[in-house]
Amino acid sequence: MSSSRIAKRARKTRETDIKLSLNLDGKGESRIKTGVGFFEHMLTALAKHGRFDLELTCTGDLHIDEHHTVEDVGIVLGEALAEALGDKAGIRRFASALAPLDEALSRAVVDISGRGLLVFRGDLGREKVGDLSTELVEDFWRALAAKAGITMHLEILYGSNAHHQVESLFKAAALALHQATRIDPGVQGIPSTKGVL
Repeated sequence: MSSSRIAKRARKTRETDIKLSLNLDGKGESRIKTGVGFFEHMLTALAKHGRFDLELTCTGDLHIDEHHTVEDVGIVLGEALAEALGDKAGIRRFASALAPLDEALSRAVVDISGRGLLVFRGDLGREKVGDLSTELVEDFWRALAAKAGITMHLEILYGSNAHHQVESLFKAAALALHQATRIDPGVQGIPSTKGVL
């Protein structure tokens, strides 16, 4: 695959210092350090099941809370996705996936449209999973969708264990993103009637 499907990004603010590299055509290998254990677990699952290679370090103001770390990683990962996709010629563009984890089931539907939008539905039964505030799950995906220019509909359909619910959502999103970003030999040029995405 072309090296244009590889991106390296860095972003430093008063709140976070992030370095990231992404290979859309990888093997699902990852090295991730954010200081937020459950978030690292979710990003590892995202890389594994999306079959992206992801290297990420984030030093954030965790003495305040994990909000800036989680949202800023979403921003930088979204930017890297947009860069790695380039002009999006030949990609499948649309995809959907369901992923279970024990009693929990989630659905992800994506359109690499150039228009960043998130529709999120999910009722999580507790405020934290490990060291991650569950309200930040939506914030992460909203930041990623906005910066990547991807329309995403993410739903936690059901489940009683918040860990399982969040993990099934990340796995569903990983599967859908993998499918949508694949180069399809049957797609000629930009997959849009506008001629641009």
